[in-house]
Amino acid sequence: MKRISIILFFLTISFSVMAKKNIQQTDRQVWADIVYRMSEPVLHNMSEGTLQKNMLLELSPTWDGRDKRVSYMECFGRLMAGIAPWLSLPDDKTTEGVQRKQLREWALKSYANAVDPNSGDCLLWTENFQTLVDAAYLAESFLRGYEALWEPLDEVTKQRYINNFTALRRINPLYTNWLLFTATVETFLQKANGSGDTYRLSSTLRKINEWYVGDGWYSDGVSFTFDYYNSFVIQPMYVECVSELTQHGKQKDYAGCSYPIAWKRLQRFGAIIERLISPEGTFPVFGRSITYRTAVLQPLAMLAWHDRLPEGLSHGQVRSAITAVVKRMFSDNRNFNKVGFLTLGFNSSQPATANVYTDNGSLYMASLAFLPLGLPANHPFWTSPKESWTSKKAWDGELFPKDHTYNEKLNALNYQ
Repeated sequence: MKRISIILFFLTISFSVMAKKNIQQTDRQVWADIVYRMSEPVLHNMSEGTLQKNMLLELSPTWDGRDKRVSYMECFGRLMAGIAPWLSLPDDKTTEGVQRKQLREWALKSYANAVDPNSGDCLLWTENFQTLVDAAYLAESFLRGYEALWEPLDEVTKQRYINNFTALRRINPLYTNWLLFTATVETFLQKANGSGDTYRLSSTLRKINEWYVGDGWYSDGVSFTFDYYNSFVIQPMYVECVSELTQHGKQKDYAGCSYPIAWKRLQRFGAIIERLISPEGTFPVFGRSITYRTAVLQPLAMLAWHDRLPEGLSHGQVRSAITAVVKRMFSDNRNFNKVGFLTLGFNSSQPATANVYTDNGSLYMASLAFLPLGLPANHPFWTSPKESWTSKKAWDGELFPKDHTYNEKLNALNYQ
């Protein structure tokens, strides 16, 4: 009898464990858990002024010798650019809501510490060329979460940001996607207090527009490069600047840069990114800065967040496609180091994949895939049934839509 009781006891435990394993998380829960895990070590530490003390820093084996303190601005700015929409949602009593509120509180303290000269986490605002890049991601986070993240800051902190952003005019940007870092900072200054430099804005945006090469792609400078910088920088920042400066389409264009055409180009590029996601939840690994991981998906994520998915892409298929990628990449520990920060690599610790300018602070660009968390939980993006994405349909032998070139002159898809 005693033996039977013991057997029943262990069977009960086994069934209980199995039941817990069989409880399926929603896609939103999966995303929120990953983002919280990514964000907590950064924001908890920085809110207390201890990020620079406690972050386990990893530098490229071919590091070019720049001041390694740029890593902390990269880490904070890039993370916030990705999670700003999520932190802008109203509080609620769900597990996600509690975590989101905590992250927002930490973020607001972190923003203050980032510009406080008496804080251990005051960022490297001077003496470095790279500062322009990551100040732009901080500015982008304010554009994406203006009411929740900019407006609550005290006046001293706000003025410090205005001063630091304005002082970046000393930096002459590279004649590449870097023009958009200048444009993003100036766009924020224009929104915050009307002090954006009109010449810098008009000249940089016109040049990016001139670099459009067709079918959703911009050239990164005078020569086209086959990489993901249209995802990391060009498409999102160009659209955001043009959107803000045209008052989200109330004006047709800004400095000859068309608001509707900017969005149509982004939609075409987003459709291309969706087709690159394999049935297994992977995407092609090519181009520099591939260590930015899921930042490759930013255009598709941005379209979903703005409820502007291109015709033919449903909420369910885009959510399912992005979920497949983020689960494949972040469902275990391989992309986090021993103290919880992102590790240098693509899909594990792979330092040799890093470029000369890459540190593990750079990798928080990965947060840019999670922009749709800024949609409420009852939005169709989250409530629509799971659906196969284009490549999965194709390789599973299901019907799938053929691809079409976006013809700029016709301002339409070419169906030939």
